[in-house]
Amino acid sequence: MPQDTLQLYPPPKRLRSLKSGFKRGERRLIRILGGCSPRVHTVLSNFASCHDLVLTHGDPSPNQVFMSVTFARGLADEGYTLRASGSGMTLEASSDSGVYYGLQTLTQILDQWGHNLPGFSIEDSPDFPHRGVMLDISRCKVPTLQTLLELVDQFAALKFNQLQLYTEHTFAFVNHPLVWANASPLSPADIIALKDYCASRFIELVPNLNSFGHFERWLRHPEYHSHAECPHGFEHPLSGQQIPFGSTLYPDRNSLDLLASLYDEYLPLFDSRFFNIGGDEPWELGQGRSKARCQRVGTTNVYLDFMNKIAKQVSAHDRTMMFWSDIVLREPSCLKKLSRNVVALNWGYEGNHPFNRECRQMGEVGIPYYVCPGTSSWNALTGRITNAARNLASAAHAGLANGASGYLVTDWGDHGHHQYLPTSYPGFLMGACHAWNHRGSRSLDFVDGVNRVFFGDDSGKSGELLFQLGKVLELAPSKIRNATIFNRLLFWDMTHEPSATQQITGAQLQACESALSDIRAELGGIRPDRHESLVRGELDNAIAFALHSIHRLQYFRGTRRRKEPLRETLEVAIGEHERLWLARNRPGGLRESSDHLYRSLAALG
Repeated sequence: MPQDTLQLYPPPKRLRSLKSGFKRGERRLIRILGGCSPRVHTVLSNFASCHDLVLTHGDPSPNQVFMSVTFARGLADEGYTLRASGSGMTLEASSDSGVYYGLQTLTQILDQWGHNLPGFSIEDSPDFPHRGVMLDISRCKVPTLQTLLELVDQFAALKFNQLQLYTEHTFAFVNHPLVWANASPLSPADIIALKDYCASRFIELVPNLNSFGHFERWLRHPEYHSHAECPHGFEHPLSGQQIPFGSTLYPDRNSLDLLASLYDEYLPLFDSRFFNIGGDEPWELGQGRSKARCQRVGTTNVYLDFMNKIAKQVSAHDRTMMFWSDIVLREPSCLKKLSRNVVALNWGYEGNHPFNRECRQMGEVGIPYYVCPGTSSWNALTGRITNAARNLASAAHAGLANGASGYLVTDWGDHGHHQYLPTSYPGFLMGACHAWNHRGSRSLDFVDGVNRVFFGDDSGKSGELLFQLGKVLELAPSKIRNATIFNRLLFWDMTHEPSATQQITGAQLQACESALSDIRAELGGIRPDRHESLVRGELDNAIAFALHSIHRLQYFRGTRRRKEPLRETLEVAIGEHERLWLARNRPGGLRESSDHLYRSLAALG
């Protein structure tokens, strides 16, 4: 079976062709050799029911056996071997997860070939033991439980084994309704249902609750000002903007007591031994109530002291603390001052992020760590496919070379979460492939993979247009990082042209406009079933926003004369945004997301 005739996502480590092929014929039995856990029984039973097969522990004749399943020592923990030939099919693994991943591979093969297969032999195991996705559910969008369950199925097919939901204020803490009011938060019942669903698909639901910086959803309320480093606001160090409320906890016993009460309520809902407390970007630390202490001992030391105290609280719950490593990497020597019972999360989202240097620093200290690239979907509207591909690949390369224990694909929703879910599909797919088999992922057809895993689109049209859309920004190169010109111009107040777009020519803008219009015209070729109709609507509205952003700049420069059509098209796109939002997400956060767009509408006068 040549590699180019069988596309598997993620690709297996070794795939060989065998001379004789496998024919199902009357084979209807899955024979389990030896004992197995109830979990494997369930997995095999579900697989059997999908393919009109029956389980047995008996000793039937070979011509009745569709596949024999055995547990064998010597294979990697999540590894498996899968073999099909004229004499039958076998699946061997040393663990329950190995059986599950072997079945995921076999499912993809059967989807492509049916039940009469050319002969093949697969030996497979992952590059990274921990392979996860982190979804932002705090920047406005809280997915419905159904949306989350559908994603879990897709992540399981891609052999991810961890999922995190980035949480600031979107969990219904019983004593803090003021914080999550109108946010449509997840309830304890939602967490338990999702955790159990994940577990049945060999995915660990890892608790995530930001616990130092990015606490603004709490600290904006006067009732929580006593916990703030700057109760009455601060000047943001990146934008120079005056923020009217704090975003960082004041690192004292009072704040630790608040966190302890949250952990006592939140963590018992999860089975994972990990807990991501965040800890990134404490913007105003040292500007407010801790200023004198920071001047005396150093801001980084104040940060580390509080993080170590949080780590003790996490350890008291028998968990290992995960944290974003951006602060400690500014002064790598301070890594030695951290508790040993932690996992550092080394994040970076540009194609040229210095993962190699940072991973070497992590490796030298000996703290367990993950590499954490991103889908490049947020602040983009249309996606950034080329950047995502480079970012996801370089993170895997550096992590493997320097002993990273995990690979976490992040998917954020900054500034209103205006990108639609399909924009993240390429990043999920590419990340899963690099996390499982980085070397084997270099020449994969990722368009085909997105179609197979996320769209089920045999025509290939959905994935093709999605990838085309994610490359349109390259027709008008800019120095904007972590965003696209489309997103930047959509939310521009139209007072002065952004410096990042001043070098973009009118011809380049026209090239982007033409490319977007061409893609939009082809959306009609997507199959009109319910799911694909939703995707078509999402891609169409993403294009509507991107076109509007171009038209704003053309109007400002005087090459587009009438303003009224700009208002009309944006009003329509806002209405469509609100409709599409509710197809996958809870209503909480929608008003905030739309308010960003209404401010853009108001800027048109």
